[in-house]
Amino acid sequence: MVTYLLVGLAVGLLTYVGYALTRCYFRVDEGHVAVLVTFGAAEREGDGVRFRGPGLHLKWPWQHPILVNMKEQNLDLAGEEGGRTAMAEDGTILRFDSILRYQPVETALAEFLFGLRTPLEHITGLFTCLLRNEIANFRPTKLRPHYKVDEAPHAGQERHDTEHPVSIGQREFALQGGSFALIRRERGRLNASLEEFARAQVGERYGVRFNAVDLIDILPPDELDQALNAVMQAQTEADAHYFRAEGDCQQRLLAAERGVLIAKTRASAIAKEIDVIGAGLATLDDEGTLTAYVERRRDEVLGEARTTFFKEAVR
Repeated sequence: MVTYLLVGLAVGLLTYVGYALTRCYFRVDEGHVAVLVTFGAAEREGDGVRFRGPGLHLKWPWQHPILVNMKEQNLDLAGEEGGRTAMAEDGTILRFDSILRYQPVETALAEFLFGLRTPLEHITGLFTCLLRNEIANFRPTKLRPHYKVDEAPHAGQERHDTEHPVSIGQREFALQGGSFALIRRERGRLNASLEEFARAQVGERYGVRFNAVDLIDILPPDELDQALNAVMQAQTEADAHYFRAEGDCQQRLLAAERGVLIAKTRASAIAKEIDVIGAGLATLDDEGTLTAYVERRRDEVLGEARTTFFKEAVR
């Protein structure tokens, strides 16, 4: 009985040792780093946390590694709603889809891992607010200088003073097509403005480096979408009618030009025939045989005719 008990203890001890050994190492893949946490406290190194690069590393069984992906990653700002909404300057409610491209910074991993409870949700909310703010104050280049996101004009600070006067032509340019068409035309400038703000103002405050904010698509409201579709359909039909009319006119013009050419050719042939006949008659007149030729031709015509009409001279 004692032997069985000792064997059981030995097997249990070996099992525990094997389990402990599996908990004494961890692997870090390429493009990742790991931060060891001991009873909730991360290993520190200077002002930041100590991290381990790719490879196989040893640890105590009670330590827990936190793996961080250091590659550039995409954060969908649309969230679960499938698209955010923002009010443009003219009051149009637009739906937009955007992606934030970011990359964690090794020297600021403490801020990324432990600075916020849910850092990605916080960053999503931050850039969603910034994007809405920029869309609400986005204006044409001719009407408004290139503001940063945090420099949106407030009440009483519109740029239509003597320093930046706004002409009627510029205001018509701003209103042409509305804010929806303006943002779609100058989407690159909107992306550049957000990227500049992310790098200059936010920087590495949250332990990540913001590379770019890509505005993927902007969708108009359903009413505006239907109106735009109707306008595009009407424009397509008008273009089709125009091209058909232009083709018909071109065909008629070519037919008229061909008819004029044929008429000119016929007239030229008749004129040449008249010239030949006139030259022949002139030769007969010079030779004194014109009268005899006319009489003979008259007799030939009268001889071939079945009916002859004579006109009596009026005395």
